[in-house]
Amino acid sequence: MTGMIAAGVCVALIAFNLFSLGVVLWRCRRRGESLAARLARTGLPDPTPPVSIVRPVCGLEAHSELTLRSTFELDYPDYEVLFCVQKKNDPIIPLVQKLIAEQPEGRGRLLIGEDPISPNPKLNNCFKGWQAAKHAFIVLADSNVLAPKDYLQQMLVRFTPEVGLVCSPPLGVMPKGPTAELECAFLNSFQARWQFCADAFGQGFAQGKSMMWRRDIVEQAGGVAALASEIAEDAAATKLVRNAGMKVALVDRPFGQPLGARTLRAVYQRQTRWARLRRASFPQLYAPEILVGCVIPMLAGAYAARDFGFEPWTAAALVALAFAVPETLANLALRWPTHWVSPLAIIARDWVFAVIWIDGWLGDDFVWLGNSMTVREASDEPADRAA
Repeated sequence: MTGMIAAGVCVALIAFNLFSLGVVLWRCRRRGESLAARLARTGLPDPTPPVSIVRPVCGLEAHSELTLRSTFELDYPDYEVLFCVQKKNDPIIPLVQKLIAEQPEGRGRLLIGEDPISPNPKLNNCFKGWQAAKHAFIVLADSNVLAPKDYLQQMLVRFTPEVGLVCSPPLGVMPKGPTAELECAFLNSFQARWQFCADAFGQGFAQGKSMMWRRDIVEQAGGVAALASEIAEDAAATKLVRNAGMKVALVDRPFGQPLGARTLRAVYQRQTRWARLRRASFPQLYAPEILVGCVIPMLAGAYAARDFGFEPWTAAALVALAFAVPETLANLALRWPTHWVSPLAIIARDWVFAVIWIDGWLGDDFVWLGNSMTVREASDEPADRAA
């Protein structure tokens, strides 16, 4: 009897995984209609309104010039770029100044300083950019986002009347080495896949890599400081938009984030940070995340195989392939970065994620760009920490 139950769990989770891949293939399909034609149907008074792009920067990264320069290479008629940095001696400043000097006067500005409006250093850095932005549409874009030439059009085309925020999950690109391939497996066909699945059913949620706002939605909620209601600004953004009776929508094709070489420690710390943030903001959604990888089905399949007289290790391997092969084929169909090691990276990712999922329940603290942060409420902190 228990073997039958285990087999049923295994088959059901494999079917659910295949269903999710089908949904994301449909949701991210290539559309025959041009962006210009779709923009004309959004109902916006101006299909290409002026846009302010706020880019918080902190320190030099391997691909900083590539990603920041892409902001100035957009095929768009009217936009400004506001770079925000907290410290006057940040090593990124000379690069930003160089890029601004290459542009038409007024296209780019550098803002230096910090406004401590929240425990979130990124939001504190962005605040001055939001306040200085001139336009009704504002994009908050992380420094490591690689913007395509139609970056703004891809977000604007999703602004139907019921949408208050459009965003994009990061798509890992330009990986260098097996650990970077592991991070691609996390970012692309795992996190981006499930985010697009949620969006397909009208339950889109924000991710802070690229977020395009209608300014009035934020101002009606009390201004950008309202995003300080959560430790993560994207979780606060999701709740703010839903509380306004509107939706978060995703672009049709995610924007790239160049990875280069990555260490296992860096990948683990990043994923653990995101896990703790998700658990703190949406615990009811975080709890079932352990079911979406191949770990539980592999264990269930091995258990069922033992009861039915088959080799458990063989059954577990077949279940792993039933997850990894379709996911790899979906990546190829979507033209997302795919390598011959991708199936192995997918299986390894699911086992690493099982550890991260447990870690997400056990800890509250993390370090981001040298800043010690916690997902605990202030009232839950020890007296000496809260003081």
